[in-house]
Amino acid sequence: MANMKAAVLHGNEDVRYEDIRIPEINDDEVLVRVRMTGICGSDIPRVLYNGAHFYPIVLGHEFSGEVAALGKNVTHLSVGDRVSGVPLIPCMKCSDCLKGNYSLCKKYAFIGSRIQGSLAEYVKLPASNAVRFDKSVPFEMGAMFEPSTVALHGIRCAGYRGGKSVCILGGGTIGLFTMQWARIFGASSVTVFDISDERLALAKRLGADCTVNTSDGNYGDERFDYVFETAGQVPTMKAAFEAAANKASVCYIGTPHGDITFSPKEWEMLNRKELSVTGSWMSYSAPFPGDEWELTARFFSNGQLKFDDSLIFRTFDLKCTGEAFKLFKTPGSVKGKILIRS
Repeated sequence: MANMKAAVLHGNEDVRYEDIRIPEINDDEVLVRVRMTGICGSDIPRVLYNGAHFYPIVLGHEFSGEVAALGKNVTHLSVGDRVSGVPLIPCMKCSDCLKGNYSLCKKYAFIGSRIQGSLAEYVKLPASNAVRFDKSVPFEMGAMFEPSTVALHGIRCAGYRGGKSVCILGGGTIGLFTMQWARIFGASSVTVFDISDERLALAKRLGADCTVNTSDGNYGDERFDYVFETAGQVPTMKAAFEAAANKASVCYIGTPHGDITFSPKEWEMLNRKELSVTGSWMSYSAPFPGDEWELTARFFSNGQLKFDDSLIFRTFDLKCTGEAFKLFKTPGSVKGKILIRS
């Protein structure tokens, strides 16, 4: 096989643009010519804080591209199809997989984390992990499938039903997709809380009924039937109980990266309000990869799931991947998704 260019992580803050071999596919896999990869929040500690499982590794799991080659058993895809990559590769044998709970698989592989990823010109993946999307959908949107599906999975975990008020704590990419899914499925109103006026303005453009800037720590007096925490920050994780109405459903989608301590009074709200609290992990359901992925492709195509250029903070060429990650060393400097163009 010939070589390709890739952004290879060799150690902490050591990202090198270099030649590696184009991966060889088996009979049930496809080779994808990568066009766009999004940098996920989970990639940041892998690069900046010695967080990779091994070195060297090619990161990248939020990606889109075109099918470049097919294994001989693959019949539902064609060369040239536009696809978004599903990064989870479940074992399909453990007790959770057999129940269709693929996000909870005990022996999974994961593209861009446990196996080589998409910060390269090509990536291979099982054919079942390639979700085709319409040619009217640009590759930038195709790279947003994964965060959209994470948001929709959270909606499903919360047992969401339309006709109720919704609160989104955090106006990042996943928060804004959570807001849109709540609207699509019939929320009576959706309010987005964030500390950035720019993100709140974007939330309004994408369909939020109300936005609240919480820079002063004030989350207001309104209480909501559904609360989705998407930021993974201590203030928002605590505010979730406060913002919830009696008998509300609270779903934690955001991933915290520090210790969290609740006072007895804060925790007591869970009991006094008789809240239903759940976590949400990744974005998969049966049949694999789940309707989170199928619905994202459909609603991006028909325009009901909206895309705004302001969702993208900056786009870098593959050779500048290391430069892109350096931006995350300054907290708060990245306001939106960073994409890498292969």
